[in-house]
Amino acid sequence: MEKEKRKISIDPVLCVAFILAVVSAFIIRPGKEYIGYIDFRSLGILWGLMVVIQGLKENTVFEKIATALLSKVKNGRQLSATLVFLCFFSSMLITNDVALITFVPFALMMLSSCKREDLTVWVVILQTVAANLGSMLTPLGNPQNLYLYGASGLGLAAFLSVTLPYTILAFVLIAAGVFLLPRGKEPIELKENIGTVGKFGSNRQILIYAILFALALLTVLGYIPWYISVAAIFIVVLGMDFKILFRADYILLLTFIGFFIFTGNLGRIDRISDILRDVMSGREFFVSILASQVISNVPATFLLIGFVSDIKEIIAGVNVGGLGTLIASMASLISYKNFANEYPDKKGAYLLKFTVINIIMLLCMILLHQILGG
Repeated sequence: MEKEKRKISIDPVLCVAFILAVVSAFIIRPGKEYIGYIDFRSLGILWGLMVVIQGLKENTVFEKIATALLSKVKNGRQLSATLVFLCFFSSMLITNDVALITFVPFALMMLSSCKREDLTVWVVILQTVAANLGSMLTPLGNPQNLYLYGASGLGLAAFLSVTLPYTILAFVLIAAGVFLLPRGKEPIELKENIGTVGKFGSNRQILIYAILFALALLTVLGYIPWYISVAAIFIVVLGMDFKILFRADYILLLTFIGFFIFTGNLGRIDRISDILRDVMSGREFFVSILASQVISNVPATFLLIGFVSDIKEIIAGVNVGGLGTLIASMASLISYKNFANEYPDKKGAYLLKFTVINIIMLLCMILLHQILGG
């Protein structure tokens, strides 16, 4: 409990969210309208996905898949491509945060064991970009998409029509980055036990969590009411492995609530809401990108969503806006912290290369937006 208290007290985004909520409460007095600010559907679905994905992770499902894929690689380029595209494709279903939490430490271990630490900076950067851009394709790839999908009222096909062109370009750019890695054709030798997962987990639990994941997916798509899905996940996990219920990211959920209150109040202040609508009008894509560079794309989503006239533009903007600065997507900090802990003397080189690669890719995404007629 003490550990959780410390974690809450130092989480900067949570602190900012609640400071803004409290300040706005002095302007718009609390009342029954506050309940209407909170999107309980998004919170419930997000909580359910967190619990189910954590259950799969505890059963080492993702590491086992990675190990099976890596058993086929022959050289540095193939190894790098596998580690990077694991993040790209897995983030579409398990979120960018979970993809990086799982596969960045795995990549650091693999590259060190294969004596290819010369690739580490580039691979971790490309993993980060891959997770942030791969996750933009689907409604459940990242927190802002989950919220935007529900708030927009778009169907799945309409949502994918926005995100797919950028995802395809991301795939091409990341593949080019992997192809250009140094000494890519140099053979590598994987030890028989490298990356071996000691405990695969319970086949019974994996099957149940897979069923629950399908249930959560159907809920995101609107086929099952969110409260039925949440209740089913809670009851099943409580009876099967209750500890998993404590491992959801409650910090993120509390952050959402803080931003819901702040943005709800902001929308009731006529002068400010008029200014924001004027600023956003016809500029949703670029304002979303700029805001993401400073406050990251999840807070930017909540700040701007109430003042947009074209919801598709903000969907594209906050996802593309995950490129750029280190804090443009908070998931990028996961990779940076893992790398910095292993190679503290290379932090400067990492940040420089990270920024250059992100800016190049961001400019490519902006160019695509202009070609698409944005």
